[in-house]
Amino acid sequence: MIIKYVYALIDLMSELFNFNFNTTPNVRFGSNILLSSAAEIKKILGPRILIVTDPLLSKMGLYKPLVDQLLSLGAKIKIYDEVNEDPSIENLEAAIEEATIFLTTGVLGFGGGSPMDVAKLTALLLGSNDKIDEIWGVNNVVGPRLPLALIPTTSGTGSEVTPISIITLSNYEKKGVSSKVIIPDLAVLDPLLTVDLPSKTTASTGIDAMVHAIEAYTSKSANNNPISKVLAEKALNLIGGSIIQAVQDGKNDEESRNKMLLGSLMAGMSFANSPVAAVHALAYPLGGKYKITHGLSNALILPYVLKFNMKDEETKNSYLYLSDIIFPQIKHIKNTQDKSISFINEFINLSKKLNLPTKIRELGIPKKACREMSIEAMKQERLLINNPIGLTQKDIQKIYEQAW
Repeated sequence: MIIKYVYALIDLMSELFNFNFNTTPNVRFGSNILLSSAAEIKKILGPRILIVTDPLLSKMGLYKPLVDQLLSLGAKIKIYDEVNEDPSIENLEAAIEEATIFLTTGVLGFGGGSPMDVAKLTALLLGSNDKIDEIWGVNNVVGPRLPLALIPTTSGTGSEVTPISIITLSNYEKKGVSSKVIIPDLAVLDPLLTVDLPSKTTASTGIDAMVHAIEAYTSKSANNNPISKVLAEKALNLIGGSIIQAVQDGKNDEESRNKMLLGSLMAGMSFANSPVAAVHALAYPLGGKYKITHGLSNALILPYVLKFNMKDEETKNSYLYLSDIIFPQIKHIKNTQDKSISFINEFINLSKKLNLPTKIRELGIPKKACREMSIEAMKQERLLINNPIGLTQKDIQKIYEQAW
């Protein structure tokens, strides 16, 4: 009998300590670090650099000081700045065409998750014989890719350290490529780049990063691992303690901006290795068809997926543990049922404090869309497989209706 328990313990320990962890090999973080990174960017990307960004950042001129620095170092620069908020397959094709004509030696993604996602696949498809229709899903990439560097300007997606790129097809379906091949060679994170973000963008991308950490911590993936869990906890501590201040006074509070960007980075590292689940799967149809920003989509869906997943006792205990980190104001609640309800309600209250909508109907989406979106969400198998509890299409429709 004792030997039986010993073998069972060995099996358990083997599961716990048998995992892969991949992240960006070179991460530079700090205020005013952008310009001092120019020489390293040029060294990695070579003499002809395609910068993938969006129209707003071009209008703001946010990348201009970096471009000037790269030009002074002898680099030639081409800007592709037509990336949509939910990048389309047309965006990707146009970026590849620009890069091909320019004879690009390396790709730099500058912006939120959308430009970085397009930059990843541009570098991949330029540097390999891979075809986009053959690489959707997990680990279908052959590679190699062109040298790649990413510079985030929001504290949310964590794309600068993840192996994932999401593209919206012409039928509004969001499809993803997941492969360690598209993890960049370099990520440069300068909190000062996030100072001029609109408050609603700070709020929604911040909650997006929180969702990354929560779903990574409770992911059913076989690769859920101790490193991801520790990173998720720290990310939630940093973001939970700074998001309100960053939204309310982000232009003047550099410390809150530092914490938000660092938390986003850690959450990205976490879910890059312990993948996200149902919240993201249900958020994608909101973004794909109704053009709701990804962070806001996650914020709208999160409370109701949490409620659904509470049926699993282990997951419920994990949520209660995380609740003390994110919302220390409910630490005193001892009754687990009361605390579970409070945990869910605190996320709704957080959205209210951040002036975000808390119901789908507030965005003009009809209730009848819940069924249609549930059918679309079921296509996100690579995400749903990681949810602590399996979901049917009827389960998903009910969650949408609760969020409506």
